[in-house]
Amino acid sequence: MLASMETIDATASWIAIAAIVYRFETRSELARTHLSMTLIPGVDSREFEFTREDFDYLRRIVTETTGIVSSEDKYTMYYSRLARRLRALGLTDFKAYRDYLQRNPESESIELVNSVTTNLTSFFRENRHFEFLRGSFIDEVKARGNRRLRIWSAGCSTGEEPYSIAMSLAEAIPDYRSWDIKILASDLDSNVVAKAASGVYDEARVDGLDPQYLKKYFHRGTGSNDGFVRVKPEILNLITFRQLNLLHSWPFSDIMDCIFCRNVVIYFDKPTKNKLVERYAQQLVPNGYLFMGHSESLYKSTDSFKLLGKTIYQKVA
Repeated sequence: MLASMETIDATASWIAIAAIVYRFETRSELARTHLSMTLIPGVDSREFEFTREDFDYLRRIVTETTGIVSSEDKYTMYYSRLARRLRALGLTDFKAYRDYLQRNPESESIELVNSVTTNLTSFFRENRHFEFLRGSFIDEVKARGNRRLRIWSAGCSTGEEPYSIAMSLAEAIPDYRSWDIKILASDLDSNVVAKAASGVYDEARVDGLDPQYLKKYFHRGTGSNDGFVRVKPEILNLITFRQLNLLHSWPFSDIMDCIFCRNVVIYFDKPTKNKLVERYAQQLVPNGYLFMGHSESLYKSTDSFKLLGKTIYQKVA
């Protein structure tokens, strides 16, 4: 829809489009949530009745749908986020919401998951991974004489990770346009996938970026689009965005050189995590790389990977 844009002018409509497809929690929204969210376990003064049975039922649906395990300390978060859903549907309590979910299991389970999953990210988060990508990884690829790259951002959230991957490749490969590069970016949350695919961000989201990166890889908005940036088409076009449940079948055949799965498996129980890691191993080329989050470890979970350090794992050939 917007890939052919070369400049941004005051008549552009992409900011409005991004606003429609994505319900991002701004600071003001978070403040409103804090004020309206009065549920504390054991305290009755709240807008909607939310019983332990409601919580257990809803988190069981989330686990069955996604594999994500919600601990007891997510009780208040479930109420806070789903109270907004009840208001949007005009429902009076969580019993009514459970009935609605049972009548509309396919569509509403997506809304439920979108509401309670967390999407915290930033450009070049855990920068050591991107330094490795620009350095050791690309050096290996060039030494093999290979000009074909397949990389998967599994849990891409609002797109900062796959765009950081694309910019890293562009920096390390001056003639990257002549290479066969494809980046798959997927997430469980359909709303954040839509946001990511738009490539549009508030300027506050790119405050920490190197000014040279901003100049090379982003358009700045003007006029009515002032205060926003958009990823340039040459970077945007390297990436395919897709809504995907990691526990379901993966509808693609490409074998990956690298998989980024950062801050994802921490939400799964150990059997689910181990099964997913083995599937990643099968989806990687020999000696391919798996990047994990800073709080994640594969220690005693698999024999398919060896740790290189700094949560960078290499498939054992």
